[in-house]
Amino acid sequence: MENKEFQVYNTMTKQKEIFKPKEPGKVGMYVCGITAYDYSHIGHARVYVAFDVLYRYLKYLGYEVNYVRNFTDVDDKIIRRANELNEDPISLSGRFCEEFLSDMDDLGCIRPTKQPRVSDHMDQIRAMIAKLIEKDHAYTVDGDVYFSVDNFPDYGRLSGRKLEDNRAGERVAIDSRKRNPADFALWKAAKHGEPSWESPWGPGRPGWHIECSAMSAHYLTSSFDIHGGGMDLTFPHHENEIAQSCAACSSSKVGYWMHNGFVTQNDEKMSKSLGNFFTIREVTKQYHPLALRYFLMSTHYRSNVNYSISQLDNASFEVLTLYRALHNCEVALSPLREGNLTNVAAQNAQTARVTPAAQECIDKLRSDFESKMADDMHVVEILNGALKECLKVINSCLGSLKKKQKQPSPIQSLVEVEKEVKTVLDVLGLSSSATCYEVLQQMKEKALVRAGMKEEDVLLMIEERTKARKEKDFERSDQIRNQLYAKGICPEDEGGVTTWWPSVPREDPKPT
Repeated sequence: MENKEFQVYNTMTKQKEIFKPKEPGKVGMYVCGITAYDYSHIGHARVYVAFDVLYRYLKYLGYEVNYVRNFTDVDDKIIRRANELNEDPISLSGRFCEEFLSDMDDLGCIRPTKQPRVSDHMDQIRAMIAKLIEKDHAYTVDGDVYFSVDNFPDYGRLSGRKLEDNRAGERVAIDSRKRNPADFALWKAAKHGEPSWESPWGPGRPGWHIECSAMSAHYLTSSFDIHGGGMDLTFPHHENEIAQSCAACSSSKVGYWMHNGFVTQNDEKMSKSLGNFFTIREVTKQYHPLALRYFLMSTHYRSNVNYSISQLDNASFEVLTLYRALHNCEVALSPLREGNLTNVAAQNAQTARVTPAAQECIDKLRSDFESKMADDMHVVEILNGALKECLKVINSCLGSLKKKQKQPSPIQSLVEVEKEVKTVLDVLGLSSSATCYEVLQQMKEKALVRAGMKEEDVLLMIEERTKARKEKDFERSDQIRNQLYAKGICPEDEGGVTTWWPSVPREDPKPT
């Protein structure tokens, strides 16, 4: 697809801007990665799902994307955790890097082009620090190296903060050796029992901020298109990155700074430091990863999304509805794809036009997808709008096929609507390498975990309900149905057979 015009919100200018890459047809994107000392939580998932959608969208538009996302594998938190577990810090962080990648794979995130680790890039980090010292933007104290914010007049332009706002003891560490309390560490002198590397200033390790400046410049040059991360990184991390990068290289420039909103609980940011977080694995133990991804996309990426069980239940049900429609569509179309239709029916299916309703649905989905994504990626409006309308058309066509012979018009309508829906799902990362049937079975397994039941328990209750209905004991049959509903299990009666599907738990359901 050609590189169509679209807008993104630039944190630096505080407005939406038309995206124009530095080099036509190519995009350089850097997103700050995790500090690898524990399993990742759903706040992390929010960041990387948001930028995975952007990555997929840029590729969909035909851009060649160089996507770099780092791992911080040298850090105070890593060292503390390693000491607690009596483990080598680099070994511990390497283990959690791999666990993170496994979580991202589960969430359907495409792996970036490059995933550099701090411990592998000491040469680039030391070289940038040396350049900052040479240009009088940094100074050494007892083996430590600090960046001098007073020597960088533009400090604060991303966040809008002024130097006088950085009162010692609040946002910055108190250290009497600093020339200004807001000065931040580029290199930390070695301490006993900590990993360290040699440098012109003595053995030590990098400060947190310098790593991203050094690695982004190494893989994307000092001037690239997009730098992303959570909004909590705006200050001080990204502010400090700008200061370091621009002080080291006057031509350094990021075209667009993009930041996603938080995952909150009771309107408070979810984080490890506050202890109000849930790991990705804690959630995906009970919900399909696609449900978690859908939940994280159910609010615009720049807005906060409030975590709750009911929100996850709703997201899970939306994914279930989507995959049931697609599975039923695949079943209906399988004779055509397997060549089991008569020659006449097959020829008619290939030449027939789609129904007006189906064509209108396809056009609307395509139009809405392109316009909403081009307007700073308003994914939620696609999910709640044209995509749901397409599912209605699919179900309508399936209903027509059940009532009539396999007429060409509904068949061709299903083919074209399914194709358009799957294109959109692929860009949004809501498609799966598993079959629709397999996804549905996985979702049923997760529903049983949430319900605290085994499938045989559900089937026994359904059997008891069927028996009660035959005996016209409708009070008992309703009671069993309501018990299942309360557990998030929905019995479905069709053609004299009762099956079950996951549902949103409800205490007082209306009769079906």
